[in-house]
Amino acid sequence: MPELSITRRLVDPVLIRARTDYSVWLNEDDHVMSSDEIIERSNEADAMMICHSEILSANVVARLSDRLKIVANYSVGVDHCDLVALKERGIIVTNTPDVLSDATAEIAMLLLLGASRRAYEGDQMLRLGTWKHWAPVGMNGIQVSAKKLGIVGMGRVGQTVARRARGFDMEIHYTNRRRLPPELEQDAVYHSTIKSLFETVDMISLNCPATPETDDLINAESIGWMNSGVVLVNTARGRLVDEKALIEALHSGHIAAAGLDVFQTEPGGNPALADCSNVFMLPHLGSSTRETRKAMGDRALDNLDAFFAGQEPRDRLV
Repeated sequence: MPELSITRRLVDPVLIRARTDYSVWLNEDDHVMSSDEIIERSNEADAMMICHSEILSANVVARLSDRLKIVANYSVGVDHCDLVALKERGIIVTNTPDVLSDATAEIAMLLLLGASRRAYEGDQMLRLGTWKHWAPVGMNGIQVSAKKLGIVGMGRVGQTVARRARGFDMEIHYTNRRRLPPELEQDAVYHSTIKSLFETVDMISLNCPATPETDDLINAESIGWMNSGVVLVNTARGRLVDEKALIEALHSGHIAAAGLDVFQTEPGGNPALADCSNVFMLPHLGSSTRETRKAMGDRALDNLDAFFAGQEPRDRLV
């Protein structure tokens, strides 16, 4: 029976299934494991199931045991893994695409609505007892319906966001590494550049992967391309946003509101963003539903099952 190390405590149905087919070591207290702990654990593991909280940098990968043959990510994004280094070591890497598109798109719409309709401020008024009367000019936000939504990254999540947004009669615009075929595009307007997209739309949803090319995609220059009063939502990765530039734009009103589920520093976020009343924030809850967290585990275990059966894992990256 293969030895499987699971570096974070997963939902019970996933652990029950894992223990049926593998000899499982589990990080019982669910702390974020250090590099040294991961390296030490690799000496006892044929496979590891990790989350985005575990960083497999080139330095860590160089010290992993030769026993470790496969890393099954409990995530879609793999920016926490040095794929080149892992490939050089001959360690297979998989992820869990498809299964969290719905949950992440729900959070994107929640953030879009929450930021636009000033949900944080309204919630605080009730909690602090400062709601004294109704007023025609009080707490007026931005209506989402019929606005132009610009989606950066029209992959699985981006396409699901577009489908949800169409329910609000939003006009979909997007940019992507490649233009989608008509059956997937579904009348969305393609922009070959970020600049063209930002100059056109009223609201922006970031749904692209974190790569060296997308680091600080939202910066002082690109914010300048946006229409004044735009609403920005990020459910992708915190690396995409220069938070200092974002905060300046929020204070000036050039960006009217932002909805953020991811941050440059996680956990913790950015205290300076917490001082902006026009920001609606969540602690990286994109895939946080019972259904999705089970589906992610099942997908990761499917990949492991295929590997140990001598088959090609469905979601192999390297």
